[in-house]
Amino acid sequence: MKFPTRSTATLVVMCLFLCACAPAVQSPAPAPGPGPQQRLAAVHAAAGVDDTELNVQPLRDPQVEDLRAKASRALASGDVGAAAEALNQALLIVPDDPAVLQERAEIALLQGQYDRAETLARKAFDVGSRVGPMCRLHWATIEQARLARGQAENAASAHAQIGTCTVPGLKRM
Repeated sequence: MKFPTRSTATLVVMCLFLCACAPAVQSPAPAPGPGPQQRLAAVHAAAGVDDTELNVQPLRDPQVEDLRAKASRALASGDVGAAAEALNQALLIVPDDPAVLQERAEIALLQGQYDRAETLARKAFDVGSRVGPMCRLHWATIEQARLARGQAENAASAHAQIGTCTVPGLKRM
């Protein structure tokens, strides 16, 4: 076995010392902007309330409704993790329910899981209605997830889609 020479050992010690003195590389601070709660409020504001629109609600499985209610209670008490878990269980029962997918996307937005929020909202749009408040919720969630990730151009595209979700009512004479 060959041992390092004194000059090699000195060089190694000096390198270790210099590395210890170097400033730690810090990741850039997140861009200032709205927090998850403000993003969710923007999503709900985009849905709007319009009594002139047709809003069809399917019959729901009672077990899924119980899980949605459990998620709602958990969210009201500030337990976002429990709300997410309840909705995950609901999605195991009805994986293509656009309302449950949307609710889970909104929870992902609150959790700062922006990729997941966009994926869930996109799937909800793909299997759900192309018009009305739910459609606007889907696209607003996608918009906010993209804004949170610094994708302003893609967010603008999603924002433009929100307008296509509203179909003017029939004018009766």
